[in-house]
Amino acid sequence: MRIKYLFFSWLAVFISSWVIYVRYNSYTELCRGHECKANICDKYRKGIIDGSACEGLCSKENLYFGKCLSTRPNNQKYLGIWGNLEGVIKCQMEDAEHVDFGSELEPKKEIILFDKPTRGTTVQKFKEMVHSLFKNKLGDQGNLSDLVNLILAAADGNKDGHVSLPEAKSAWALLQLNEFLLMVILQDKEHTPKLLGFCGDLYITERVQYTSLYGISLPWIIEVFVPQGLRKRMDQWFTPSWPRKAKIVIGLLEFVEDIFHGPYGNFLMCDISAKNFGYNDKYDLKVVDMRNIVAEMNLKELIKDRPCEVDVDCVYGTDCSTVCDQSKKRCTADITQPNLAKICLLVKDYLLRGTPSEIQDELEKQIYSCIALKAATNNMEMQHSLILNNLKALLWKKISHTNDS
Repeated sequence: MRIKYLFFSWLAVFISSWVIYVRYNSYTELCRGHECKANICDKYRKGIIDGSACEGLCSKENLYFGKCLSTRPNNQKYLGIWGNLEGVIKCQMEDAEHVDFGSELEPKKEIILFDKPTRGTTVQKFKEMVHSLFKNKLGDQGNLSDLVNLILAAADGNKDGHVSLPEAKSAWALLQLNEFLLMVILQDKEHTPKLLGFCGDLYITERVQYTSLYGISLPWIIEVFVPQGLRKRMDQWFTPSWPRKAKIVIGLLEFVEDIFHGPYGNFLMCDISAKNFGYNDKYDLKVVDMRNIVAEMNLKELIKDRPCEVDVDCVYGTDCSTVCDQSKKRCTADITQPNLAKICLLVKDYLLRGTPSEIQDELEKQIYSCIALKAATNNMEMQHSLILNNLKALLWKKISHTNDS
């Protein structure tokens, strides 16, 4: 009996040690904030890059990395404190990334980061570079010059009225990222976290109190043993009251409106996950991760004529898909499902759980009509606007007289 107990004791110690080692190894691979800071500050001290957050990060050192939130080694994400501000620090770790359908959504970066613009580039030439980049990403929009001026204003980190070469290098690196570009475009919108500062391709955004639309965080050891069906039900148990959920969903619908044929074209949501949307203490929706929101024109250029055998080969990210043309064995450029239909599918269970009985049938009918919306129909834009406005009106009418409004 003693030998048996001794054996199981040593076995428990061995398994525990192995688990701790695996978790530590995973953490050190995912959480490389010290490397990120060292790389950025080295380039800042050499005069290669500059930005509004560089001094706080590298000189005054009043910009601190807090809890690690990274889910990918090359996309570092931390809670941060900058003076009296709380934010989220995001930093790109690898110099060379690639577009991979079903995985990364950021475009290919320069092999030597921060090599553009070069010394001697005038402000006018830099404007032309930015304009050309936007034309490739967004199409030939009539108001791209306004967006260029908006970028130059954001790039002026020290607000001295002109953009230095190090500031321009930081801005150019950041403009390769979907999220940064969209944040600048939507900075005056309610549901976009505010951009607090940047240094190189590191940037800091406003912190959102609740960082998932729904769901609970379980210790990983418990997560492994929870069945998927039970996990989905558990996610719906821990949610706000129905009027507050309705307010959050109204914000989500407003965000869909913001990126649907906005002033700089249409943007597509290519990863519809509850973890990409959060809300503050007033239950106002905030988009916490916009890396997977891509300009429609840019996405079409990337996906069209891609070799394929079946429709599954024509998926970008997790939720942007086209059809495989069987006669040519190439992906078509037309997206099959609009943003609104994907959002309605995401919030179906979330919103219908606890719905007041007097609007239950009407709300369910509208949500299923929304899910059935297709991008290829002739009158899609009219249907899109009609369904979106009807949903907002139904939800708002029900909560407008409550404190949650």
